[in-house]
Amino acid sequence: MNTNTIAKRTAASLMVALALSACAAPQFKQPDIAVPQAYKEAAKVLTGEDGTQWKQARAAEAEPRGEWWLAFKDAELTRLIQEATKNNANLAQAAARLKQARFIAGIAEADRIPQIGVKAGASRSQAAPVAGVPSAPATGYQAHLTASYEVDLFGRVSSNVSAANADAAASEATYRSVLLSLQADVAQTYFRLRETDAELATLNETVSLREKSVHVNQRRYDLGDIGEFDLSRAKTELSTSRAEAIGLQQQRTTNEHALAVLLGKPAADFTASTNPLNDIAFLPVIPAGLPSSLLERRPDIVNAQRAMEASNARIGVARSAMFPALSLNASAGGEGGSVADIFKWSSRSWLLGALLSAPIIDGGRNKNNIARSEAALEESVAGYRQRVLVAFAEVEDNLAGLRILAGQAQQTDDAVLSARRSAALAQMLYEAGRIGYLDLLEAQRNLTTVERSAVQLRGSQAVTTVALIRTLGGGWDASPGLVVANAQASLVPQPK
Repeated sequence: MNTNTIAKRTAASLMVALALSACAAPQFKQPDIAVPQAYKEAAKVLTGEDGTQWKQARAAEAEPRGEWWLAFKDAELTRLIQEATKNNANLAQAAARLKQARFIAGIAEADRIPQIGVKAGASRSQAAPVAGVPSAPATGYQAHLTASYEVDLFGRVSSNVSAANADAAASEATYRSVLLSLQADVAQTYFRLRETDAELATLNETVSLREKSVHVNQRRYDLGDIGEFDLSRAKTELSTSRAEAIGLQQQRTTNEHALAVLLGKPAADFTASTNPLNDIAFLPVIPAGLPSSLLERRPDIVNAQRAMEASNARIGVARSAMFPALSLNASAGGEGGSVADIFKWSSRSWLLGALLSAPIIDGGRNKNNIARSEAALEESVAGYRQRVLVAFAEVEDNLAGLRILAGQAQQTDDAVLSARRSAALAQMLYEAGRIGYLDLLEAQRNLTTVERSAVQLRGSQAVTTVALIRTLGGGWDASPGLVVANAQASLVPQPK
C-alpha cells in the first residue's frame, strides 16, 4: 500500500471522527454554583461523615424522604396528610403527567431496536381495453413481513433517548415537589386552624369576663353605687369582644374550607374538630444540615438539573439533523391471485434496501435549530442557578424566622405573666374602690392583647417549622436531636 493511499484513508477516518464528534451532544458540565459551607442563620452546623463541613452534592432525589410529619407526634395531622396524599386532585394530575413522561421515554427508547410489522391486503382492478377488447377484472392478494431500522450514525436516536429520560426524571421531581407542597400545605393549614381555635378560646374567655363585668356593673348601677358611664362602657366592651369572636369564626371557616380542598373533599362535607394550639413543646428541632445537601434534597432543584440535562441532549438531536440519516428496510412475503397462492414458494417476493438521506439546502433551518437548542440550554442553566439561590434564601429566611419567633415568644410569655398579675390586681383594686373602671378595662385589654399575641406566635412557630422542612426538601440529615429518623419508602408512582 503506497503512501498516498494511507494518507487518504487516514484523512477519511479523521473526517468521519470529526463529523461524529460535531453532531454528538456536548458533554454535560455541571454549572459552577457558589455554595456556602454553612447557613448563616443556622444555630448549629452539622459535619459530614469525613469530619469536614463540606461534601460533594450528588443526585439523591430517589432516596427516602422520611415521614417528617411524624416528628410532630400528632395523630390527626398524620391522618390528614395521608388522606390528602390519597385524594388530592393536583397530586393526581402530577402523577398522570409523570406517567406520560415515562411513556414518552419508552417511545423514544423504541427507536433503538428494529421495527417489525406485517401487512396484508387485497385489491381488485381492471386494465384498459386493448384494441377495443375489454380485459377481465382481476383480484390480487399479498402478505408481507416488514422490518425497518435507523442506524444511529450520528447520535440522533441516543440523544433523543437521553433527552426523553431526562424529561421523565424532571417530571418525577415535579411530582415530588407537588407532593411535598401538598403535605406542607396540609400541615400549615392544620396549624393555622389550631391557632385560630386557641385564639377563639382566648376571646371566648374575654367575652365571659365581659359578661360578668356587665352583670356586676348592672347590679351596682341599680344600687346607685356607680353611674351610667361605667355600665355603658362595660356593655360596649362586651359587644366589641363578641364582634371580634364572630369575625375570627370567619377566619376559621376559611381555613377549614382550604383544608377540605387539600383533602380532595367538598367544603360542605368536611368539618374540622376543635383543637386549640395551647402548647408548642411538641415542635421538633429541625437541623438545617449542610447547604450542599440542599442540592440533593430539593425536588425543584432536581427538576432544574434534569431540565439542563434534557436541553443538553437536544443539542445533539439538533446537530444530527445536519448529517446523513441511514435507514435499513426489508420486506418478505407472497403475492398471488388467491389467498392460497400467496403462501406458495413460487409466489414469494422480497425486498432489501438502504436509504441514505441528507440535507443539502434547508435555508438555514438546521443551523438555527442548533442555535435555538444552545440558547435553550443557556436558559435552563440560568434557571438552575436562580432556583439554587432562591432555595438558599428560603432556608435562611425560615431559620431566621424560627430564631426571631423564639425570642418574641419568650418575651411575650413573660408579658402574659405580668399582664395576668396586673389584671388580677386591678380587679381587686376596683372592687375595693381604689381605681376606676377605665383602669380595670385597660388592664383587662392588655391581658387579652398579649394572650392573643402569644397564641399567634405559637401558630407562627408551628407554620414556620413546617416551612423550614419544606425548604429543606422534605427531609433532613439524621441527628441525635431529632425524634424521628429519615426512613420512608418513596411515595412516587412506580412504572409497571
